[in-house]
Amino acid sequence: MRFDEFIKYAPKVVNVELPATHAHVKMVPPNREELLRNTDFTKITPKKAAVMMLFYPKKMETHLALILRTSYNGVHSSQIAFPGGKVEPEDIDLKQTAIRETHEEIGVHPNTINVVRAFTEVYIPPSNYIVHPFFGYSQDELSFELQEDEVAGIVELPLKDFLDDKIIVTNTMKTSYAESIEVPGFQVEEHFIWGATAMMLSELKETLKLVL
Repeated sequence: MRFDEFIKYAPKVVNVELPATHAHVKMVPPNREELLRNTDFTKITPKKAAVMMLFYPKKMETHLALILRTSYNGVHSSQIAFPGGKVEPEDIDLKQTAIRETHEEIGVHPNTINVVRAFTEVYIPPSNYIVHPFFGYSQDELSFELQEDEVAGIVELPLKDFLDDKIIVTNTMKTSYAESIEVPGFQVEEHFIWGATAMMLSELKETLKLVL
């Protein structure tokens, strides 16, 4: 979809009832679903983070920005994610966290980001984070500057490919809670996107299909 058409429809997302858990559960592996059901949130104190689901024009076509995390000794090493990160004391709210982290990680200036609305938060058991996604767009053709200690690369996903259901696949893989399990996700080029990012992508995809 051309970007000039996309930004006519994007503000309508404000009035849509988010599919939330209905969309999330489509991307939850069986063991993770059971773990979430048995989690007593009154007995844990999750850390908070926020991410930006950022659309922008590239050669006049609408794209979504994703990042490839660097390789490190941690549960999210080398995974595909949205730009974002943990809440810092100076952040006035979660939206500012998402905007600040997007600027720090991929160099998109806060003044160029139009935030439309917050989406449904996702809890990540292995790292004990609740992640709050925000849907936004930039009207500028973006030139990315990567925070190299955290971001190894950018994945630019065309909207037309994102909305195509052929992008949804299932892979057999090893996770932090299972040796071999069928995991649903999104296949983007050579990258398999699963877990919390796939859950957020699922809600984003279903929501956009209601307005486009």
